[in-house]
Amino acid sequence: AVRPESHVAEVGDEPLLIARATGVPVFVGAQRVLAARQLLAAHPEVDLLLADDGLQHPALARDAEVWVFDERGIGNGCLLPAGPLRQRLPPRPPAHAQVLYNAPRPSTPLPGGLALRALSGAVALGDWARGAVPSAAALRALRDLPLLALAGIAAPQRFFQMLRDSGLQFSALPLPDHANFDALPWPAGTPDIVCTEKDAVKLDPERCGDTRVWVVGLDLRLPPELLTALCQRIAPPRTPRAWTTA
Repeated sequence: AVRPESHVAEVGDEPLLIARATGVPVFVGAQRVLAARQLLAAHPEVDLLLADDGLQHPALARDAEVWVFDERGIGNGCLLPAGPLRQRLPPRPPAHAQVLYNAPRPSTPLPGGLALRALSGAVALGDWARGAVPSAAALRALRDLPLLALAGIAAPQRFFQMLRDSGLQFSALPLPDHANFDALPWPAGTPDIVCTEKDAVKLDPERCGDTRVWVVGLDLRLPPELLTALCQRIAPPRTPRAWTTA
């Protein structure tokens, strides 16, 4: 079980961020079926399970799938280890699957919707840890500061470009995805730092000393037609009688 006070080394940065941001039950485990059963045993009120990277776990039954592609599409089209694919790309997705492109334009021949990426704003690390949300005004106020931008995510350059598009001037510090912050990665004496929420969940404000850390939120808006299709498949229309007897 992932709780707001869980240690990132035990549960992972993304699950911890999801648990803190949403307040919904979150469980992690190498065996997804076992994790799902334990979650339902602890929270019998739950009627929808959402699995991150669930396509890698075919033993976990599913009513719906979302296939997400970024600008890289399917890479060179080869299977591991020659390429990035775990299975061949079919000519069309199954009926229960939706295709989503986290990119400016489709990157495979499959029809699908486009997600819109944007920065939601900035907030001081200490305030963010207490539940404050990023604001656009705080992000604009960072334009006049000399900044160091760090990102321990899968595509840090994408984050850096969004910061530049927002008018920020900074030196970039790309880090490996899920980078360990046991030792602070920036030089001593750095006055102001901006980072993603995925990085912030691993930072203790008291360890940052005189360095001011600003957390920049990333928003992803999904196509309405994709959400509609998912909702129809997950919760098809029912009669009032069916609802009262469920």
